[in-house]
Amino acid sequence: MIAPEFHRPERRSALPAAGKLVEIKARPEECRALAARFGLPEIHELACGFHLRPEAAGTVLAEARLTARVGQVCVISLEVFATTLAEDFAVRFVPEGAASDSVDLEAIDEIAMVGGILDLGEAAAQQLALLLDPYPRAPNARPPEGYAIGSDEEA
Repeated sequence: MIAPEFHRPERRSALPAAGKLVEIKARPEECRALAARFGLPEIHELACGFHLRPEAAGTVLAEARLTARVGQVCVISLEVFATTLAEDFAVRFVPEGAASDSVDLEAIDEIAMVGGILDLGEAAAQQLALLLDPYPRAPNARPPEGYAIGSDEEA
């Protein structure tokens, strides 16, 4: 198994019953590796604060706040521009093999723990991937003259 680019392990058995606050931040080499993974020119910053709360049946609820500053390529101008992202999210860490097969779009996403370890870095990386605009557009980007957006034909 290949280690994730942004690995921040927390042992479930070490979590106090009242929960725990954990702040993580990607180092420059981790940002470069994640940028390569996600096809981004760069990730300037990636940080995430987690409130971890143990639950029944060995699960852990993680409520979090992700902040990131990434470079993306504008689909209009092809220039690299910086984007700031921030989002609150929640995930539930579950024991291996205990993930639900349900396709409930309203349910909290589940991430399997391996050997009782929550990987907070990988959870943050996955959330970052979900936040990325698949068609990023730089502020004030203008299409080439004579080209209409939404059409393959020139105007």
